[in-house]
Amino acid sequence: MTPAGSLLVAHGLRKAYGPTTALDGAEFSIHPGEVVAVMGPSGSGKSTLLHCLAGIVRPDEGSISYGGRSLTGMSDAELSALRRSEFGFVFQFGQLVPELTCVENVALPLRLNGVKRKPAEATARSWMERLEVDDVAAKRPGEVSGGQGQRVAVARALATSPRVVFADEPTGALDSLNGERVMELLTDAARTANAAVVLVTHETRVAAYSDREIVVRDGRSRDMERIA
Repeated sequence: MTPAGSLLVAHGLRKAYGPTTALDGAEFSIHPGEVVAVMGPSGSGKSTLLHCLAGIVRPDEGSISYGGRSLTGMSDAELSALRRSEFGFVFQFGQLVPELTCVENVALPLRLNGVKRKPAEATARSWMERLEVDDVAAKRPGEVSGGQGQRVAVARALATSPRVVFADEPTGALDSLNGERVMELLTDAARTANAAVVLVTHETRVAAYSDREIVVRDGRSRDMERIA
């Protein structure tokens, strides 16, 4: 049964890569402003679940709805537009563009959506200030620390005011102190903006920043709150 008011919902997701089953009937739901941690051991299917929810990978079976619309029924062009405008992404290694300055990286999704350079960079700078990295705006990613680079990546993910942020092991490349600061800033900023956060992690200290945990094992998901 789907919880009332859910923003993103998945039922019965199945996905296989050749003989390997990645998802085997996985379920998921998240509300606006909620942070949900997707946990599980390596190879459990948690990243595949995130990629399906974000419209990057199409499931073999099952349904995904976002804001009342069928994600599984959208064309590739529609999914691409959705990812540019309403979804934000934070990856383990940031994946910043090395040739661009940090402020240009944060402004990039806005520029891709047609926003002119000056207003795009003004928005980028405001997010960088909130993420405490406005002092590295003119530097390139190779000139900043790992913690700073990941906060720049979070600012980029939030710059378009997305309704859902997908964070795949966002602290995996950081030490514990930097990882905790990134999680504090990410979750605070997302909740302030009423954005939902789908957080894939295998670390309990990172999952502690979530409102709810879903454990994926052998391609199946369990909502720990409902089990409790």
